Amino acid sequence: MKKIKVAVIGTGNISNSHIPAYLKNENVELYALCDINEEVLRKAGERYGIDRLYTDEAEMLKALPEIDAVSVCTWNSAHAPCTIMALEAGKDVLCEKPMALNAKEAQAMLDTAKRCGRKLMVGFVRRFGNDTAVMQDFINGGAVGEIYYAKATYLRRNGNPGGWFGDKSRSGGGPLIDLGVHVIDLTRYLMGNPKPVSVYGATFRKLGDRRGLKESVAYSSVSKSEQDVCDVEDFATALVRYENGAVLSVEASFCLNLKRDVGKIELFGTRGGMSLDPELEIYTDSCGYLTDVTLNRSTALSFNGLFEKEIDYFVDAVANGRDLSSIAEDGVTLMKILDAIYKSAETKKEVRI
Repeated sequence: MKKIKVAVIGTGNISNSHIPAYLKNENVELYALCDINEEVLRKAGERYGIDRLYTDEAEMLKALPEIDAVSVCTWNSAHAPCTIMALEAGKDVLCEKPMALNAKEAQAMLDTAKRCGRKLMVGFVRRFGNDTAVMQDFINGGAVGEIYYAKATYLRRNGNPGGWFGDKSRSGGGPLIDLGVHVIDLTRYLMGNPKPVSVYGATFRKLGDRRGLKESVAYSSVSKSEQDVCDVEDFATALVRYENGAVLSVEASFCLNLKRDVGKIELFGTRGGMSLDPELEIYTDSCGYLTDVTLNRSTALSFNGLFEKEIDYFVDAVANGRDLSSIAEDGVTLMKILDAIYKSAETKKEVRI
């Protein structure tokens, strides 16, 4: 079939997960790159052998009408304007998470996609992990029963990436909107995407970005500098109540005084419980005894190929007309949850959604 011409907007760190995945897909021609930072753009063009390089998205879309689809890999504040511009230019869009700065922007993106008859997908990459598929197998097989409580934890001891991540005007927030978005979406996805009805949340700015420490940060923004603004929360916690009665407890931090980083998903149901940390364990009962089951991570739970699977799913939808609207709608719902948590933290009250 005709190869899909793809442009990537934003050539910072996350693009280095999108671009190799596109290059591996035999139905894609990586066609152009765009970034407002000319030096970062030039290096990306050299690294991936792309010579159609633009520092202005509007100029790129006008000059290259043959582009079929784009990945939006910019900082968060550019997600909505870049996505809407591409959709109105007749392109299908894969936008990195979080969908936007807030639910109002996210809804505008979804409305534009529907109005223009284009596809819009949000980069909820954790949905495409082997671990998620295995957990779904056990959930669908009845091993957990009715899930009524979940815990989503994504904590870093020293993990503020710096650059735009700490600048609220560009990021929209700190670890909640950057890290929490992953685990909130993943738990909600595994629970069958129940409708959120209320939240109670709290955020804290106590430790800043720890820039005085000598220890390096594992993941750093390409624009990190000593002049960075840091006005986002360093820790957030919330309870999310869903329409079906289920409750999610979420914790996310860039900087927290704990022994080691934590990335853990827990689901609790009427038949059993599940924990992904990073091995998958199932807690249930059998023949009158409490029983624990641990899966072999080396086989079923590899994290390899997450972005490749996500990109392949998007490309297949573009090529074969698959509907992606439910993923974009989930993106809007998630932004409503995040908005409500930040509002609850500000007002110190429960917020209805």
